[in-house]
Amino acid sequence: MNADLERVITLQRLDSTADAARKQLADGPEREKALEARLDAARQRVATAKEQLAHNQAERRDIDKELALHQGRLSKFREQAMAVKTNQEYHAIQHEIAHAQGEIKKYEDQILEAMVEADDLTATIKSSEAALASEQKTIDADRKRMQGEDAETQKALDALAGERATIVASMDKQVLARYEKASAKRQGIAVAQAKDGICTVCHVRLRPQVFNDVRRNETIVECESCQRILYFVPATATQAP
Repeated sequence: MNADLERVITLQRLDSTADAARKQLADGPEREKALEARLDAARQRVATAKEQLAHNQAERRDIDKELALHQGRLSKFREQAMAVKTNQEYHAIQHEIAHAQGEIKKYEDQILEAMVEADDLTATIKSSEAALASEQKTIDADRKRMQGEDAETQKALDALAGERATIVASMDKQVLARYEKASAKRQGIAVAQAKDGICTVCHVRLRPQVFNDVRRNETIVECESCQRILYFVPATATQAP
């Protein structure tokens, strides 16, 4: 195989690997944002339960005030009942007493309901806080793992850059220019395998003479459709990278 053709194949492998690594590093902020979103969701569940409990407690205080008001009215009506002098006054005060007792019963029932709800909300807060602590621990571990992976990726990128510099230094400048031009135009993919008379990237059929030239792997041949540098892998050979 032509030496520069071997080099562009290797260069393509290096550049594709490096591009994938750079994309992984570039995704770091989004991955971090996803971790924070998970943590925020857990925090929000705790906050929501606490807000509900605070609302429950405020309602309980309002109910207590209403209960105390009607209990005071009941005491007053009972005192007044001791001083009534006519049946009409007696029935009227008894009506007021019954009404006050009904209101007291209503607010006592509401207090019981509020107490049960408060117990449920307190349990929810406790379980939500435990879930938050667990999520925080998991996210801390995920963040540490991601940082380690990114450090290894950066290390690999540095090594790839060194290897690329070595390859580039040994390449024919015109061949390198053709590679770089195709790479810039084709989203970083400047090299393609030719197989069965077809460019396997753009899927356009090659002219027979062009395919024959590619099959020999002796010169730099570009796809007439996509301008990528073509190479051929003989059936008995191992697939090129």
